[in-house]
Amino acid sequence: MMIRGCSWSKLQFITHGGSAEEIINGTLNVLEGGCRWVQLRMKNFPREEIISVAEILKAECRKNDAVLLIDDEVEIALRLNLDGVHLGLKDMPIDEARKILGENFIIGGTANTVEQAHHHISLGADYLGVGPFRYTTTKQNLSPLLGIEGYKSLMSNTDIITVPVVAIGGIVESDIPEIMSTGVQGIAVSGTILNAKNQVEQTRLLLNKLK
Repeated sequence: MMIRGCSWSKLQFITHGGSAEEIINGTLNVLEGGCRWVQLRMKNFPREEIISVAEILKAECRKNDAVLLIDDEVEIALRLNLDGVHLGLKDMPIDEARKILGENFIIGGTANTVEQAHHHISLGADYLGVGPFRYTTTKQNLSPLLGIEGYKSLMSNTDIITVPVVAIGGIVESDIPEIMSTGVQGIAVSGTILNAKNQVEQTRLLLNKLK
């Protein structure tokens, strides 16, 4: 599957860390492990530091033929010519981002309900990050937890859900078969890789589970 010229990945990595170095190192490990879709998320970091990290990761993702999106920062995505942005429920509306970025950038949106999903799709979202699956410590102000039944319910609305859906939020390796059986097209993870003793091997393990 292709989205605006980029190959879709069933495994998507969302960066997390207390420092730029930690974020970069974690991303390098997942790239080495074979992940080909990275979302740079650096809430509460200085803008210049976000730009610096984005430049480094752009170069590394290009080397590995990986997609690099940035969370929220539409202007940075445009300035650095990244592959796209992911927009949360309180971020810039997707149609406004499209006016700024044009047609070549991927724009994803966060959703927790069918109504939110429909809204994002109607504004031109290329894919949806839907969650949280379960409680996670890597994100604050969580929406209601969905669980397996939540994804089954959402994915049953085939007339509304017309773009790829990525499940997100506290997902671990053992959850993958049941989550993927609901009809979602991928998973997004952070802690399940970053908390592993060997991040490279953990990435490979998740990719094998998703085959």
